Amino acid sequence: MSDLLFVTWHGGGNVPPALGIARELTTRGHRVRFLGHEANRAAVLAAGFDFEPYRTARPFSSLAPGSPLAQMAMFADRGMGRDLTDSLRREPADLVVVDCLLFGAMEALRVGRTPYVVLEHLYDAYLRGPWLRGPLGVGMRVRRLRPTRSLAGAAATLVATLPELDEGSRSGHAPTLDFIGPVVPPLQETAAAPEPTVLISLSTYAFPGMSGRLQALLDAAGDLDARVVATTGPAIDPAELRPAANTEIHRFVPHAEVMPAATLVVGHGGHGTTMQALAHDLPVVVMPQHPFLDQPMVGATVAGAGAGAVVSRSAKPSELAPVLAALLADGPHRDAAARLGAAIRALPGATNGADRLEEVLRRERRAPAPGRPAAPR
Repeated sequence: MSDLLFVTWHGGGNVPPALGIARELTTRGHRVRFLGHEANRAAVLAAGFDFEPYRTARPFSSLAPGSPLAQMAMFADRGMGRDLTDSLRREPADLVVVDCLLFGAMEALRVGRTPYVVLEHLYDAYLRGPWLRGPLGVGMRVRRLRPTRSLAGAAATLVATLPELDEGSRSGHAPTLDFIGPVVPPLQETAAAPEPTVLISLSTYAFPGMSGRLQALLDAAGDLDARVVATTGPAIDPAELRPAANTEIHRFVPHAEVMPAATLVVGHGGHGTTMQALAHDLPVVVMPQHPFLDQPMVGATVAGAGAGAVVSRSAKPSELAPVLAALLADGPHRDAAARLGAAIRALPGATNGADRLEEVLRRERRAPAPGRPAAPR
């Protein structure tokens, strides 16, 4: 049995992959604990893991509308690194698994020569492209962090996505990349719905203006000959919305319960929701909520594969309605979504992630400590 520490932050799609891999590790007898923001506590404890909050890192919650500058400051926060170092001093771990965006924490691991694995919950092509080369990556370097060096210093990098959708799998720029596949909840048997069903679910992160965009989607879906299920998440008050007669609005419904009977998913391009929809063979309409994030790239790759479409966040209901109607109907987009779904199901991310972490643990045990010979085999 080994002890692993997962280092995370209060976002949206970044947490479920970590929890999924952690669950698989515990079934194999390993002990897993989490270090994260106080706002992570409920989800981590509900999943059955020990949790420790950051003690000196700046507070952060995805439920409070924030600017990219606030996110940048959080990703670069060296307080996370200090808290991580202190946590490991109090309770050592055999291996640390760190979120791919937490460069303040990653810097402390690299400088302290602590073995760590990076978990990428998005496209590697986005992380090493628009993220590192754009304003967020520049912000890391302005703060005198070395994000590229920290990524390269990991014992392994687990990329929890489908390789054919991620250009990073073909770039050859990071030999330690390991595409484990999307980490999605266990799939329930697909149910035969009595009528077509559309799931509309935007981000759990509080993007400015998102309530109005959700209302535009609801208005566009109001005339569809379909049942419409909309989830608001914690960021939008359901009382603010005006549903049509065919629409039911929920603060939260597990996607794993709705998707088996769904016909179409409309989302913001969050990597996790999109991969889960495709795993159910569902086409996806993507309305990205922020140009700096990975959502436009996710939408573009799904549309490029023929399994969905991208719509503007400023689109009017009259512009959205024909897109929804076309993708709700039968057509080649359903075959394309089914092909991607089969590929996701053939690449179980949680299982593969746990396998790779166990390989790193075995390798680290064989490696000599500084100044000491390797153990005999």
